[in-house]
Amino acid sequence: MRRRRRFRSPSWTASLTWKSAVFLTAMCCTLAALLGVLVHTAVTRQTVEHAREKALARLEVVTDAYEAGEPLPRGSGIDPPGLPGSLRALAAGGERGTVVADGPHRPGDPDGQGGPAMWAAGPADGRALATWTDYSHSARTIGGLDRAIIGSSLLAIAATLLVGLFAVGRVTRRLHQSARVARRISAGDLDARVNDPRTARPVRAQDEVAIVAGALDTMASTLQRKLQTEQRFTADVAHELRTPLTGLSAAAELLPPGRPAELVRDRVQAMRALTEDLLEISRLDARTEQVDLAVHDLAPIAERVVRASGTDTEVRVSGAARVETDRRRLERVIGNLVANAHRHGAPPVVLSVDGAVVSVRDHGPGFPAYLLDGGPQRFRTDGAGKGHGLGLTIALGQAQVIGARLDFGNAPDGGALARLTLPEYVSLDDGDSAGNPGGERGLRGPDDPDGSTGNTPHAS
Repeated sequence: MRRRRRFRSPSWTASLTWKSAVFLTAMCCTLAALLGVLVHTAVTRQTVEHAREKALARLEVVTDAYEAGEPLPRGSGIDPPGLPGSLRALAAGGERGTVVADGPHRPGDPDGQGGPAMWAAGPADGRALATWTDYSHSARTIGGLDRAIIGSSLLAIAATLLVGLFAVGRVTRRLHQSARVARRISAGDLDARVNDPRTARPVRAQDEVAIVAGALDTMASTLQRKLQTEQRFTADVAHELRTPLTGLSAAAELLPPGRPAELVRDRVQAMRALTEDLLEISRLDARTEQVDLAVHDLAPIAERVVRASGTDTEVRVSGAARVETDRRRLERVIGNLVANAHRHGAPPVVLSVDGAVVSVRDHGPGFPAYLLDGGPQRFRTDGAGKGHGLGLTIALGQAQVIGARLDFGNAPDGGALARLTLPEYVSLDDGDSAGNPGGERGLRGPDDPDGSTGNTPHAS
């Protein structure tokens, strides 16, 4: 059975502006129709009543002339042609009445009928004595009134819609501003604020958008203070630990050789490494890091990091590029990825360099689900009691500092896969800069041996 495809409305129909426009248009149309009907009914009733009184007064004159045996005035007669049948029957029954209908035939009318007329008829010896007056002017008046009502209603609807959209647009712009600030805060920019002018003066009445903006700014300020307090606490603890650890390390070196001394020195070394990681984390959180950008060949850096790690890591290079980066921070990122692969994965561990992308893959159980969903978390452990410490957190923070993107995933056939994408360095010579497609593409940077500085590096 074929599954019926569900209709999905366009995304722009969900906007508050569009919904407000539809609502305002519907309300204006309803109000205009109601007022138009009321005005049309009132004016038509008044016009008909006036024409009826005039026709009945004329019928009195015609009746007096008929009873006196005088000639009937023009526009009247006994059973005249064109007299509506309902009015004829009413007069034959001995009653008077009026009705608006087509007038008697007039020579020259293409449809064989006159214009609209107000008929009045009464009894006259078993027949109908009738008279009629021209109703075309009143009909034109009512038609003109209807056209004026329609035109003014459309004009009022357009004006109301424009004013309403302008007012709603101001509200939606303020809401979008609050949403942009919220996204900036979620991205780590804790200095972002809405700063709605309506919240600057507490005595001024605030609307709902201003209340939301003020609450968002207050939340951001409170969150910033708490994070800064935590950052200062982490930095202070790490700084305070360095002094006793230095003395403890010196004391451990004085212990006599043996297994207990090796265990003490190993734990002291681990404690010092953890303290340095905490200091680095505090600097990354404070966003005070300064990068020292330069152009480097990516493959030699990756190979040097693997050699320095002393691990059995396979290096595969295919199409290595030159990158503009901070070499010390890049080595820190690659080193942490390699160390994490050996510590938490399983051999073989492969480091691949493909253009400006560095991939580190192991063949262990892969990254846990929480890391893939929310990124590295400090000291987070999975069900087996194993965690990823601070290594991946530092790698991610340093990657952001140098403008690189670090992605975590699992290979289809098993194992963790970390991909570091760096901004590639591209240098164009004068021919390329002038738009010559045949120009020679070069890869020279400011630190090349020839000292050339005519090419400006940029990220692509």
